[in-house]
Amino acid sequence: MKLQNFDPVKSLEFDIPNRELTIYHSGDPEPIFSALGTLNLNTTLISTEESNATVQTDTNHSQRKLLWIVLIINFLFFGLEMLFGVFSNSMGLVADSLDMLADSIVYALALFAVGGTIARKNNIARFAGYFQVVLAVIGFVEVIRRFIGAENMPDFQTMIIVSVLALVANVLCLYLLQKSKSKESHMQASMIFTSNDVIINTGVIVAGLLVNWLNSSYPDLIIGAIVFIIVARGAYRILKLAKD
Repeated sequence: MKLQNFDPVKSLEFDIPNRELTIYHSGDPEPIFSALGTLNLNTTLISTEESNATVQTDTNHSQRKLLWIVLIINFLFFGLEMLFGVFSNSMGLVADSLDMLADSIVYALALFAVGGTIARKNNIARFAGYFQVVLAVIGFVEVIRRFIGAENMPDFQTMIIVSVLALVANVLCLYLLQKSKSKESHMQASMIFTSNDVIINTGVIVAGLLVNWLNSSYPDLIIGAIVFIIVARGAYRILKLAKD
């Protein structure tokens, strides 16, 4: 997004595990390097050289199809976890549902990255970021209220069953994303978010087991608070990128 207004930029290749970015461009690289420096990621220029590589700029239909599939799966489980989270009195499920909603937003932004207009992408990013912040704040306030007050115990069985289903859904999404073997940034970001979801789903399952074992609602509230913080942090990053 930092480089979206740079006409000389023809293509970006991300190597996220090694934190390296290859930029195919024309003209002076200094304005590009300066823009990346504002991200405060300790950006360093490794090398700049002429290239005869063929740059792939065509929209990939299979990427769109895949992103739509994982978006729909995540949005359906957002509704499922929110519904059962409310009825089972589980903040862990409610928080995880909002995390699934946040991922749906990420996938939607990735879809716009595959051919969407810059203005529309930024507007959606801003709306998504503010919406996530509001939801995270409301959820965190509710967690604090439940810590202070006397609340009914969450239904640990519902917590575990729904979280296992969500875990299966996220593993499926991760499999489909990895199967695409795409190195593009929006696809790599989608894989990272989904990998984090697998960890969160596992955390809610463990919290459900602890609720039953300790006969306490605290594990549910703790995992809920952690996930709300994760959602808020992700929203802040989206807003930071979209502010320009």
